[in-house]
Amino acid sequence: MILGRARPRPLAVNAAAASLAVAVALAACTGGDPAARQPSTAGAPPSSGAASRVPSAPTPAPAVAGAPAALTSLVERLYSGAELGRSATAATRKALEGRRPGGAAIPTGAEAKVGSWFGTPVAVVTAGEDVTLAVGPAWRLVGGWWPSLGVAAAVTGGGPRWVLAVGSDARRGQPLERSRADTLQVIGVDGKGGGGVMGIARDLWVPLSTGGKGKINSAMPVGGPEGQLATVRAATGLPIEGYAVIGFAGFIQLVDDQGGLKIVVPQTVDASHAHLVIQKGAQTLSGKEALAYARERKTLPDGDLGRSRHQGEVLLAAAVQAKLAGPGAIPAALTSFSKVGASDLSAEEMLTFAAALHRVNPTKVGRDVAGGPFGWAGSQSIVVLGDQARRLFASFDDGNLS
Repeated sequence: MILGRARPRPLAVNAAAASLAVAVALAACTGGDPAARQPSTAGAPPSSGAASRVPSAPTPAPAVAGAPAALTSLVERLYSGAELGRSATAATRKALEGRRPGGAAIPTGAEAKVGSWFGTPVAVVTAGEDVTLAVGPAWRLVGGWWPSLGVAAAVTGGGPRWVLAVGSDARRGQPLERSRADTLQVIGVDGKGGGGVMGIARDLWVPLSTGGKGKINSAMPVGGPEGQLATVRAATGLPIEGYAVIGFAGFIQLVDDQGGLKIVVPQTVDASHAHLVIQKGAQTLSGKEALAYARERKTLPDGDLGRSRHQGEVLLAAAVQAKLAGPGAIPAALTSFSKVGASDLSAEEMLTFAAALHRVNPTKVGRDVAGGPFGWAGSQSIVVLGDQARRLFASFDDGNLS
């Protein structure tokens, strides 16, 4: 059977997005206090001459705090109303055609957060309610939203859009992208403020892109994440944009580095495989505890389907927390993932998708699990792909499960 659709509870699934806020704090701390990097003058002899009696002029504040010069120049062109040409994507140029120029000045308080996505620089510039998304190294505007310029539409890659999140079963010494997929979750946004998280039972029996039929998670060892993505695309009928893969150790590291995972657990879970008990209620889980909660199935009444449901709760929590952290947290989060994961998404695709998630209304995000009745394929216990799962796939074709 397929679990009935679970309507989202606005803050009941608050989880990993404080992770984004903490990631930004960690990134900021690595820079240290600028004053602390100045050479000490303690014990130095006093300077002499007229120049020493003339107070130095204060250093003007940068137009965009934290931005490299080339990015600042691009933001200045944006606000002055200048032609952007190839320095912006077609969708961004179109949205900004009727912008109300703010003069040559960038709004006071503009700040850039810069990170990277697998080596490609990414940046989010915030200025009041305005948000500008840019990709380097030759900085280019790829999206954003600009109420101060009278621009009504947000540019976040349109909609609907879907990304496949894969949790690899790779153990120490095993290849991340050539192990079975322990987790399969399709994350969708409709481009209108709504979205969904659809878990897929890993034992679902489907045609594989690598040949023959098998459990849906068995495509990755043979075909890599590209083969896994092709298999999920074919099974669901959804034009999923790309994938993001992470392993157990990487997941634990991300959660711990970012201060834990805040979540409201609906029911106490005996994570027997990890010898942990995850208590019911609001709490902050460590990386090890969060992984145990997402992986437990043997003690759940609905087994693999229940586990997939827990994984969806974690992802929804991350999306809510990302919204609370604000768009400025995105570059640090992408940088952190790049160190431990893998993806075929370009920097522009990932940056705009993350921004689209930020703009989602948590009350308009649904979650469900694509499963079916249990059966057998030879000696293998499987989940049968039936009409109920197909109806779920069809209902997600607008990027929304709410």
